[in-house]
Formats: sequence, structure tokens, C-alpha cells
Amino acid sequence: MNQSSFYYTAKVNNKKKDIKMDISKVFEKIPIYGAKKVHQQLLENSVNVCLNSVATYQKELCLKTILAVKKVTLTIPNKQHKKYSFRHRWLVISHANQVWSTDITYIKVKAAMVYLTAVSDWFSKAVFAHKIANTMDYALSINILDPHSIAMENLKYSILVMEVNIRAMSPPQN
Repeated sequence: MNQSSFYYTAKVNNKKKDIKMDISKVFEKIPIYGAKKVHQQLLENSVNVCLNSVATYQKELCLKTILAVKKVTLTIPNKQHKKYSFRHRWLVISHANQVWSTDITYIKVKAAMVYLTAVSDWFSKAVFAHKIANTMDYALSINILDPHSIAMENLKYSILVMEVNIRAMSPPQN
């Protein structure tokens, strides 16, 4: 064993310790402050420290900003509708054409967005129909169910799961 390990004492960086204490005090007063705001507050309190150090010290102290922002909900559910779990745990999918689903996704192109609607079978994972449009409107999700685009004769006792953003889409005005 090395002799120097017996005589070594760790140096305590008092300046770093004081800065961490100041950061903790600012964070206790106003927990919504991020690293930039805490940095500004420390500069106002005449504590010289850089922004990167404040961010690093906040991570070391496990201080995370508490945001008082309401979560954005894209859809408002109808309370009368029966709710199912996404995977339909009660349902055993044993054959094709038993459960179909529609989905709308957006694709970014150079200047705008393009919306892709698809109908797929859950058992075979096959896509039966798809349509592309440059606007996401009511007709996009309804026209995909057109009998000419899908052979719907086998859909007599089947389930069709539609995932549609109600706020973004509205029925055509007469």
C-alpha cells in the first residue's frame, strides 16, 4: 500500500459549497426557476458564477424545476362513450378481419404537412386502405371507410377502432 494514502486528506472547495448553498436557497424560495433564472438571481445577489456551473450544480443537488403549467389535452372525451383499453385485453384476436383500426399521422415535407390515414387489420397487420391529404379535416377519416376503397363485406361482426383528434377535425358545414 502506498504511504501517501495514509496522509492524504481531501480538499473541500468552500466556494463551490457556498454556491451550492446559495442555489438551494434560491430554489427553496422559487422552485419554478430554471438554471438561467437561478443564475440571474445569483448575479443579483453578487455571487459570481457562470450559467453552466449553475446547471451542473442543480443536477448534482437533484433540483428539478417544478412547472405550474396545465398539461395540454388534444382530445376531450365524451363522457357517454364507453372506454376500452388500447389493447382490448378482454378480446382475443384470433382471425383476420376481426379488429380493424384507423390512424392519422402527419409527415413533414419541405413546405408543409401531409396527413396519412390508414386502415389496418390487427391480426394480420395488413394495411387495407390509405389516403394522403394536405389538410386534416373531417372527410379525411370518413372517406377512408368508403366501401369502394375497402372490401367491407367481412366486417359484419367486427370492431373498428378509430383514433381521431376531435379538436383538429370538424364536420363539413352545410
